[in-house]
Amino acid sequence: MLQNALYGGVNAAVLTAMNADLSIDLGRTAAHAKWLLANGCNGLAVLGTTSEANSLGIDERLAFLEGMVASGIPGRLMMPGTGTTAIPDTVKLTRHAEAQGCRGALLLPPFYYKNPSEDGLFAYFSEVIQRVGGDIKFYLYHFPAQSAIPFTVGFIARLLKAYPGKVKGIKDSSGDFANTKSYADAFAGEGFEVYCGDDGALHSLLNANGAGCITAAANVGCAASAVVYANWNNAKGAEAQVQLSAIRKAVVSAPLIPGLKALVARNTGDAAWTNIRPPHLKLDAAAAQKLFDAFDASGLKLAAAA
Repeated sequence: MLQNALYGGVNAAVLTAMNADLSIDLGRTAAHAKWLLANGCNGLAVLGTTSEANSLGIDERLAFLEGMVASGIPGRLMMPGTGTTAIPDTVKLTRHAEAQGCRGALLLPPFYYKNPSEDGLFAYFSEVIQRVGGDIKFYLYHFPAQSAIPFTVGFIARLLKAYPGKVKGIKDSSGDFANTKSYADAFAGEGFEVYCGDDGALHSLLNANGAGCITAAANVGCAASAVVYANWNNAKGAEAQVQLSAIRKAVVSAPLIPGLKALVARNTGDAAWTNIRPPHLKLDAAAAQKLFDAFDASGLKLAAAA
């Protein structure tokens, strides 16, 4: 396991609660964030895919981060997603994240224009890094199923050489452990932090010098993830990974974000948690019950919400 990682451990890709009018509900979101930190999470990846960030406007994202800090969520524990298709917006969001006390930001590639050359991709990140300045660290977000733009080992090596100490790690949501491990094999020796987006890979990644996870399923499975992380090098961790993998399998058996919101709504007894921005839709009753049955079969009992 990589030591002294800035976000080492279990990081939830935090859900964003919505009001009935689909505006952001900061109160519910902050309460959920506090529950996550009290139940096994070391950090919080906010304003990412699971947070519905690409359904939020720039002003909403700025206000969200300020509101979370004002609600008592330390900026240093948050890794906000700040990558957009527009360099000025990405720079603005990343500078703002540092101003709120965040130590790192998670950046998607500029995903609208497909098949950019490596030189074009490098030019985008070079512009962003140089314009942002400051001390905030950059984490790459490898999610080719959504962005259609992969981060190769060669590209990362080029960034690390050009901007030593600035590009600090990567979240790999490819679901391909061989790819995740290739990042750790190539760069973890230099302190590069590799995080899996697939809970099923956590134990294996920690034993390959990875730093931890940044996952959607941690919204409900963080207690199991914490056991794996704390026992990464012993039999208890391997046993806990079996349960964590079952949790992951259950969670992805339904549309991910609506399903997670349904699970949180059930645990909190608060139906408002099912509010979601289109194009996502709430689960119907039959789909929700199927998900609940699959999740309960994992054996994990969620701590009550505060």
